[in-house]
Amino acid sequence: MRGIATCLAWALSITSTYAAPPAGAGPKKCAVTEFSQQTIFVPPRDYNTPKTLYGRTAQLEDGTLLATWENYSPEPPIVHYPIYKSTDKGKTWAQFSTVKDTVNGWGLRYQPFLYVLPRAIGTFKKGTILCAGNSLPTDLSKTKIDIYASRDSGKTWTFVSSVASGGRGIPNNGETPVWEPFLLVHKNELIAYYADQRDPEHGQKLSHQVTSDLVNWGPPVDDASSATYDNRPGMTTVARLRNGDYLMLYEFGGGYNPANSGWFPVYYKIAADPRKFDEAEEMVINAGGVVPTGSPYVVWSPSGGKNGTIVVSAASHSEVFVNTKAGDKDAWVMHKTPQESAYTRSLLVMDDPDYLLILGAGQLGGDNKVTDTVMRLPNL
Repeated sequence: MRGIATCLAWALSITSTYAAPPAGAGPKKCAVTEFSQQTIFVPPRDYNTPKTLYGRTAQLEDGTLLATWENYSPEPPIVHYPIYKSTDKGKTWAQFSTVKDTVNGWGLRYQPFLYVLPRAIGTFKKGTILCAGNSLPTDLSKTKIDIYASRDSGKTWTFVSSVASGGRGIPNNGETPVWEPFLLVHKNELIAYYADQRDPEHGQKLSHQVTSDLVNWGPPVDDASSATYDNRPGMTTVARLRNGDYLMLYEFGGGYNPANSGWFPVYYKIAADPRKFDEAEEMVINAGGVVPTGSPYVVWSPSGGKNGTIVVSAASHSEVFVNTKAGDKDAWVMHKTPQESAYTRSLLVMDDPDYLLILGAGQLGGDNKVTDTVMRLPNL
């Protein structure tokens, strides 16, 4: 492992989309160590291309880290999400459990997302771990966003409910799949955001559904769409800002790109209510003429002045894009990181908010492996 002391001048500090445990809660947590590009998992030779993709992480109240990703193992048997565990803040990892499709017989194939409930929802207590994912059969003929839960810190998993179902898992306009779940608790409800190709008026749009018990889901609600059928907003992530507003980040296939740097510029909206993004202004991230593109992820930090710091990752850059002015469209700045770029690289601020975990599982079409970086980020 290689230290990153030279990176300490980077001016940002990050925290998770979800609130960290209050000071003094739970057992005393071990110290965080900085490192770069630590290997978590190298797939066997018989894995299918791209072998791994779409990594996600979560941190439990006791400091334990969990990670998962798309796992392209040979079939049969049907594919599943591996759960890896770290008890030393990401320095070392070991396989801990698996999340298996127990209802469809298809496999859990695409786009996993881990989320720790910050409060009880229905009969599911605070601290329950949720894994949302896209279940598809081997022939990709159907898509289905399902929710699994662990009540024992990730050791075992049980199917809870299905959010949305769609057609063939092919990312072409005219197909009808659902994609890319992201979970967020707002008040006493859980919101499941996803990309939605089922509306004949749009090649793809962003939608969400809401539940108060994790079993029964309300109807789909629009979050972002385009008057141009061929355009494709996708890959929702959301962060809550200090002022109580919510920032929704997404890629926008066909959206305006002032830098002409790619088909999927990274866009965002800010709303007081995370169920009402459809009404909010669309803005593109532009850091001095640099526009990130593709598979973005957002978190927010209380550090960085009165507004805290918004941090964005995108597939186009190993750098992150930060904003300390509550999302002002003219206030984006690009900062280096030691973690290589990846398709939908994820960000997580650990229980010590001076430290950021970046996890990547490779690029589309790559010969991939899963790696992580932990970096200390001083306050602005």
